[in-house]
Amino acid sequence: MRDDTSPAGQPPQKNPYDMIGGEAGVRRLVDRFYDIMDSEPEATAIRAMHAADLSPMRQRLFEFMSGWLGGPRLYNRCVMSAHQPFAIGTAERDQWLKCMQRALTDIDADPAVRKLLEQPLFSMADAVRNR
Repeated sequence: MRDDTSPAGQPPQKNPYDMIGGEAGVRRLVDRFYDIMDSEPEATAIRAMHAADLSPMRQRLFEFMSGWLGGPRLYNRCVMSAHQPFAIGTAERDQWLKCMQRALTDIDADPAVRKLLEQPLFSMADAVRNR
C-alpha cells in the first residue's frame, strides 16, 4: 500500500507493486513463475493441478498479485475456494514458493523486495494448504 503521508521533503514510500515495476513488473513475475512451474521437474505436483493451457491462470495470478502487492485490486474471487478442490500440503506449498522465489530472482527484483515478501509469501502459500 502506498504511503502518501511521508514527512515533508521525502518521497512517498513505495509498495511492493511499485518496487517490482508496477503492472509490467507483475506481469513479468507471473509469466516467469509459470514458465518455471511449467519446466522444472521439481514443480510437477503443482503443474499437474493446472490445465495444459496456462493462459487463464497467468491472468488470474496477475490479477491477484496486482492487488496483493499493493497495486490495483483486480481479483474478485475467493482464493481459498479456488484451491479447495486440490490436495495442497507442505510439498505443494514449498514447490509454489520455490517457483515464486526463483521468479522474483529471475526478474531481478531488488533483494530488499525479495526479503520483504519472503514471510508474506510463505503465509499466503501456507494459508491455502488443506492437508
